[in-house]
Amino acid sequence: MSHSFHPPQRILMGPGPSDVSARVLGALGRPTIGHLDPLFIELMDDTKQLLQYAFKTQNELTIPLSAPGSAGMEAAFVNLVSPGDTVIVCQNGVFGGRMKENVERCGAHAVMVQDRWGDPVDPQKVEEAFAAHPEANLLAFVHAETSTGVRSDAKTLCELAQRHDALTIVDTVTSLGGIDLCVDDWGADAVYSGTQKCLSCVPGLSPMTFSAKAVARIQNRATKVQSWFLDMQLVMGYWGGNTKRAYHHTAPVNALYALHESLLILQEEGLDASFARHRENHLELVSGLEAMGLSMAVAPDWRLPQLNAVCIPDGIDDAAVRSRLLHEFNLEIGAGLGELAGKQWRIGLMGHASSRVNVQQCLTALRHVLGH
Repeated sequence: MSHSFHPPQRILMGPGPSDVSARVLGALGRPTIGHLDPLFIELMDDTKQLLQYAFKTQNELTIPLSAPGSAGMEAAFVNLVSPGDTVIVCQNGVFGGRMKENVERCGAHAVMVQDRWGDPVDPQKVEEAFAAHPEANLLAFVHAETSTGVRSDAKTLCELAQRHDALTIVDTVTSLGGIDLCVDDWGADAVYSGTQKCLSCVPGLSPMTFSAKAVARIQNRATKVQSWFLDMQLVMGYWGGNTKRAYHHTAPVNALYALHESLLILQEEGLDASFARHRENHLELVSGLEAMGLSMAVAPDWRLPQLNAVCIPDGIDDAAVRSRLLHEFNLEIGAGLGELAGKQWRIGLMGHASSRVNVQQCLTALRHVLGH
């Protein structure tokens, strides 16, 4: 016979989800109202303004998509990529590969710019790809590669695309709220993220923002968007800026309560203060790891403070260490993905989980498990 599920209180220091604060969990449990209720429409408008603050944008089409970050990725591609297009895709980890998959499923051609997993995207390679493919009308890249803990130079990459009259699709799933992200100043066109990383909200929503140029391309498509649910021309009718909303789908009302609360927390702290906190805790973690003889997998200039890639020493059983951390200390860290499986740990310091207390608990637990 089944029973109610009561999970333990974990310390979530993997690649996501991150710890969710009591304030956000409290918001999640508030009374459900209708998704077309006038009061909920007011909440939608306020959530949009808070997302514009987080993204540093004035884009009118700024919404939380009612699906996780992977659907945000797909929404960006199915709306902006048409059959026969040429798209330059940068890959320096797992999620660049997923971008390629999206391009191909849209019936377009993906021109791949490959960099070593652990390095940032090389702008010179992107410039060469545009020179070789002047017909390319889109550049796609990951700002903060979750699989490797690497930041790429989004500002420079967006400038490159603009010089070649191409739009940009930018994955900011791990960067939003944790490192600087300037959508308008950089000229990014379609930007998607997730709620479960540095926003420390529950998983299941994908904050997105589209520039006016991106909206114009969507509105002038020669073919229908292949996904009905993710078609922004339809979604805009529900998330538009007026009080009369066209029914599109039943929004996840309580999850949006939670997102609104998490964005309020971010606004109260301030973006610069949030970035500084993530940076300070990252430096303390790195110092403690190196004192144990562990080494970081990413060069200092390109490390993500919110996601720390750590090289696993020879002779150490990756899975056994993570299992002991989870069962003896209730502490979760992440494994390596793809070609980095068994070679790296990914230690998250995201949002609410980015605290000195968590840094010290993680270091203490690792010392114990590794015998240091």
